[in-house]
Amino acid sequence: MKSIKSKDFYKKVYEVVAQIPTGKVSSYGAISKYLGVESGARMVGYAMNNYISAEIGFEIPAHRVLNRLGQLTGRVHFEGDTMKERLEQEGIEFKEDYTVNMEKHFWNPFELDYNK
Repeated sequence: MKSIKSKDFYKKVYEVVAQIPTGKVSSYGAISKYLGVESGARMVGYAMNNYISAEIGFEIPAHRVLNRLGQLTGRVHFEGDTMKERLEQEGIEFKEDYTVNMEKHFWNPFELDYNK
């Protein structure tokens, strides 16, 4: 499992999120586990909340990061229904109004290691 210095954690989160493919979503927990922090889902959430102020120099598809159940818990940080609309434009299907079909659209960050 990978280990990571806490000062680099947010940047690493952004680097992983930047690689989530169009039409796929990932979860806070899957990203934290990939980064070597087994129970770090909230830390990923904090990183996502601070993305705008981080000034990292590249765009990330923040709308593709959901909770483990596929719920759009981050939608409060988007204007109106922007998060849901962006996902629908990418072909993401919903099981319920704000719950993505994770069986069909989940992207596991560990796939990055297999594509090298």
